[in-house]
Amino acid sequence: MTEASEQPGRWSAPAGLLGVLAIVLLALPGIAVRYALHDGLDAFHFLFSLFFSINLLICYWEICLYLRRDQIERRAEHWSEWQRDGGRTPALVFLTGRVPLRRAFSPTVWAEVWATYSMFDSAYADRNTYGFNIDIGNGFVTIAPTLMLYAAYTGGVIPAMAAGIVGAMLFWQWVYASSLYLVSFFVGQKRRLLTARDFYIYLLGPNAVWILIPMVGVYVSVRLILDGHYGVLGID
Repeated sequence: MTEASEQPGRWSAPAGLLGVLAIVLLALPGIAVRYALHDGLDAFHFLFSLFFSINLLICYWEICLYLRRDQIERRAEHWSEWQRDGGRTPALVFLTGRVPLRRAFSPTVWAEVWATYSMFDSAYADRNTYGFNIDIGNGFVTIAPTLMLYAAYTGGVIPAMAAGIVGAMLFWQWVYASSLYLVSFFVGQKRRLLTARDFYIYLLGPNAVWILIPMVGVYVSVRLILDGHYGVLGID
């Protein structure tokens, strides 16, 4: 149920499936190139290929958050009324709803991610909040360093120390920002407004990924700086 009322038609797919396919298509080139260059795979590289690909997709969604902020505020009201009428979880409805393939890159479509997520955190329907602006910042600022580290971890295309310095800054800000976001749910007592199921699935789960994997990234970055080579990623 997106803002557009058109029927999805024959050439369509669930929004959640499109998101998964985007992540796979972004991660596969790095994994394939890594295998071709170094005749094997590495656990750290595989993990970060997926993580960087997820972040690139989310960066696009966060740019949509900025470009369609008026729409999101309007649609948040729609979904709130829809949920009060006894419907299913709006986020689940959107992810399972079919999207015409010709609109697979439409900001209007993917703005619904935030309109439905605002049922768990109203900050995303309010452009004056920390959550809204930290995600916009991530969307516009972290694309370049994410691509840089993706290429560096895959082929060692820049000095290991340089990759380590960029990685340490990038991963630490993810750890800090995501931790602070979770803490805000308890300090601001927003946790009490959610069921335990919604909190663990839609809040704690995704943000735990954005804390734990970047913590591993900090470790890898420090090793790159201290070692001066890509041995921690299995690159001689």
